[in-house]
Amino acid sequence: MTHKKFIVGLTGGIASGKTTVANLFAENGIEVVDADIIAREVVEPGSKGLQEIGEHFGNEILLPNGELDRAALRSQVFDNQQQRLWLNNLLHPMIRQTMLEQVNASTSAYVIMVVPLLFENQLDSLVTTTLVVDISPELQISRTIQRDGVSQQQVEHILASQMSRQQRLDKADHIIDNQGDINLLRSQVSRLHQLFLQQAAELLTKPND
Repeated sequence: MTHKKFIVGLTGGIASGKTTVANLFAENGIEVVDADIIAREVVEPGSKGLQEIGEHFGNEILLPNGELDRAALRSQVFDNQQQRLWLNNLLHPMIRQTMLEQVNASTSAYVIMVVPLLFENQLDSLVTTTLVVDISPELQISRTIQRDGVSQQQVEHILASQMSRQQRLDKADHIIDNQGDINLLRSQVSRLHQLFLQQAAELLTKPND
C-alpha cells in the first residue's frame, strides 16, 4: 500500500467485545471501518450485491419489503459448500473494496479496521498491525447465549468454525484482555492508542519504498 495509512486490524472470536473496543478507540477520535456494517450495506435494496443474489437464488431469499431474508439465505448456503463459495466469491471482493475505500477516505491519525475473520480470510495482509480482543471460550459461550438467545450447541458450532483461540493469539501483534471490567479495558485501549499514534507518525516520516 503506497498511501501510508496506518491500519490496525481489529479481530477476535464471537462475543469477544470487538465493537466495545472499537468504540473506545472512536472516543479517542479514531475512525472505525467495520466489515460487518459494510457486509450489510453491500446487500441493501438496490445494491448490485442483492441483485446478483436474487438472480442466483431466486426471489424466495427476499422479504416482502425487498430486503434480503438472511435466514432464508443462511439455510441455502449452510450445508452447501458450493453455494457458500459462490456467495463468498461475490461478496468478499465487494466488502474488501468498500473497506479500502473507507480507509483511504479517513482523516484520523490511524484507522481501526474491524474484521471478525481477519486471519481466516487473509485480510491481515491489508493492515499495518493486528489487534486481537481475547476472552475465554467459556465467556464467549455465555455472552453469545445471553446476547443472541441461541443454544449452547449453536455457539459451540460457531466457535468450531472459527480459528482457535490459540491460533488467533499466535498471529496477533497486540492483544487486549476483555475479561475484566470496562476500566481495565479503557486503560488497555488508552495505552495502545498512544503506541499507535507514535507508530503512525513514524510511518509518515518513512521514505517511500
